[in-house]
Amino acid sequence: MTTPPPGLRERKKQATREALRAAALRLAMEQGPDRVRVEDIAEAAGVSPRTYNNYFASREQAIVSAVTADREARIAATVAARPAGVRLAEAVTEAVVEQYTDAGEGGHEALLFITTRSALRHAFLDSTAGIEPPLTAVIAERLGDTGAPTARVLAASVAAAVRIALEGWLRPAGEDAEAVGRPDAGRSPDAGGLVVPVGSLSDRLRAALAPLAPSFDAAERRVQP
Repeated sequence: MTTPPPGLRERKKQATREALRAAALRLAMEQGPDRVRVEDIAEAAGVSPRTYNNYFASREQAIVSAVTADREARIAATVAARPAGVRLAEAVTEAVVEQYTDAGEGGHEALLFITTRSALRHAFLDSTAGIEPPLTAVIAERLGDTGAPTARVLAASVAAAVRIALEGWLRPAGEDAEAVGRPDAGRSPDAGGLVVPVGSLSDRLRAALAPLAPSFDAAERRVQP
């Protein structure tokens, strides 16, 4: 699957998005996320607040995007790049683990900043939903079946599994494992501070994705000649 290079318009949009992400994270780390306004982020990036709203729905989303930037597209691209002989379940699992465990230069400090603040932590978890659209397209291409709902169901399941793994890994101190998945989990003032990463993130991701392997294998068998 060959993707044409982006045109000038898309490159400008990407540059604006990157400038907003960088400004949002820098200001949040300097001033604290609660003190940063959308107007401040837009001014620092050299755009209007109206332009900002074309890219992000909230300041938390912009801040978190500095860490999660394009991760969903990279997961899909990594899956697409795997040889055809590699099981789809394996390709997806390895792509997810690779992209979620490589924080990149300066990424660990930014990730720690985000995961120790409740509102940002929830925005970080919510960002996993972005996995679904690009991964759906890649899975459909791999299965040669763009009309059936199979690819979307599988991709949505991957997004849910990743969120579950992250929820378990980023469990606020004092919060029991059963409370992690509740809508109000981590939203109390006491939960906004210390976060305790529990175990290996790569192991948690693999464990959460493992139950999906039979469904991926079954989907591949249906399209094999």
